[in-house]
Amino acid sequence: MSGGKEIIIQVSYLPWNFEREVSEGPSEDEADKAEVKTPEKSETKKRKSQSVKPAKAKKKKTDTECFVAQKTTDVEEKVSKKSRRKKKITQVLASTTPKPGCPADLWRLIEEQYSDSRSAIEMEELKLPDSCFLPSNDLTHSLSSFLKEICPKWAKLCKQHTEKKSVIVLVVCSSAHRTLELIKQLTTFKGNAKVLKLFAKHIKVEQQMQHLEKSVAHIGVGTPGRIKALIEKDGLTLNALKYVVLDWNWRDQKLRRLADIPEVRLEMLKLLETGIIQACKAGTVKLGLY
Repeated sequence: MSGGKEIIIQVSYLPWNFEREVSEGPSEDEADKAEVKTPEKSETKKRKSQSVKPAKAKKKKTDTECFVAQKTTDVEEKVSKKSRRKKKITQVLASTTPKPGCPADLWRLIEEQYSDSRSAIEMEELKLPDSCFLPSNDLTHSLSSFLKEICPKWAKLCKQHTEKKSVIVLVVCSSAHRTLELIKQLTTFKGNAKVLKLFAKHIKVEQQMQHLEKSVAHIGVGTPGRIKALIEKDGLTLNALKYVVLDWNWRDQKLRRLADIPEVRLEMLKLLETGIIQACKAGTVKLGLY
C-alpha cells in the first residue's frame, strides 16, 4: 500500500497431534482425581481381601467344631439308648449266679401282672400266706427227690386215692418238651403211681378228658394252658389234689424260666385263679417252687 503502514498478522499453527491430545485427553481435574482414587481402591481391595480370608477360616473351624460336637452328641445318645434297653437274661445270668425261687418271687410276679388292673381288695385275695408254701428247691434236687421230700407218705396217699378225674400232684412246666423230661425223672414213682402228660401238642383236650374219666391217675405233668382248659371243661377236678409244683427254676435254651415267658406266665397265673389259690388258703393244697 502506498503511503500507508503495512500491518503484518502473524498466525501460528499448533501441531495436529497436540490438538488431538488436548481434545481427547482428560482434564487436569480428572487426572488429579484418577491419581487420588487409584491408591484408595487398591488399599480397600487389600483390606477386603484381608478381612474376608480370616472370616472363611473361622467358618471352616466352626463347621468342623459343630460337626464334631454333633457327632459326639449322637454317640452319647446311642450309648444312653443302649443303656436304657432292658438287659437280656443271658447278660443278667452272666453277671449274677442264679438263685432258687421263693414265695416272695411269686407274689412279686402277681403284683407286676395285676397291680395296674385290679383293686387293692382283689390283690389281697390273690395273696398267699407263707403257710401255703412247701420248702423250695435249693437247685440240688431232681423232681423225684423233691417230691419225696415234700411228700414222705407217698405210698399211703396212692393207696387211698381212688377218685377219677383228679390227681394228687400237679406239676406245671413251660412246654411239652419239658413235660416229657420231667416224666422221665419220675422213675421211682412209676411202679406205685400213674402219670399223665397234660399238654396241647398233638393231644386233644377230649382225649385227655377220656383218660381221666376211665382210670385213676396220681400225677399230672403239663403246661398251664392245657391244665387250665381241663379244669374249666370239668375234665379235671381239684377234689383229690394235695400238691401243686411249679417248675420255677429250670431254664430253656434261651435261658428263660417259667415266669420269663409272657404267654406262659399269664396262663400260669390264670391257672392259680381257677381254684388253686382258694384251696391253698383253705389248707387242702400246698404250693411248691421246684
